[in-house]
Amino acid sequence: MPRLSATAPFIHPECEITESTFGAFVEIGKGSRIAHTVFGDYSYCDRYADIANAEIGKFANIAAFARIGATDHPLHTAACHHFLYRSADYWDDAVNDDAFFAHRKSRIAKIGHDTWIGAGALIKPEVMLGHGAVVAAGAVVTKDVAPYTIVAGTPAKTLRLRQPRDIAERLIALAWWDWPHDTLRDALPDFRMMTAAAFLEKYGG
Repeated sequence: MPRLSATAPFIHPECEITESTFGAFVEIGKGSRIAHTVFGDYSYCDRYADIANAEIGKFANIAAFARIGATDHPLHTAACHHFLYRSADYWDDAVNDDAFFAHRKSRIAKIGHDTWIGAGALIKPEVMLGHGAVVAAGAVVTKDVAPYTIVAGTPAKTLRLRQPRDIAERLIALAWWDWPHDTLRDALPDFRMMTAAAFLEKYGG
């Protein structure tokens, strides 16, 4: 029997899950913290990922210790410490700054389909990774990443294309990530053995 299920996510021990939803065949690695996030079908994160305020597409591969939607502190005020907005933790007569938290939750990071985020990479709020994009281990992504582009470094910059532009456009048009589970199984040998160009030739992309 397969380890992953279409009906419930596989959540490993010691995870913290807050107001998040998960598609079919999703796996959440040990010790990960997931908050205010939507995971698309077949996506997973490895151990100790920290993901907040994000929309994760289908078939996303998120390595250990990656952080998506890393939160910011206020820089325009006299102090940047969280006593400004977590005030009730410090004084009986103070309340938390609900407007600050609402603004933080509104800054959604968007991760496309068939993406790969390397170990220890950091994706800032409001950044969009295009379909097929790859983020190298340890990279800090502060700007949008084009589809099927590989980025690396701090801050992340384009390293090279994962696929030529014409192939990338055809893969996006084919949208194999929307295929039914049984269709994916039938095509599994071709996914494994064919180049992207040959796959597109066979499947009409």
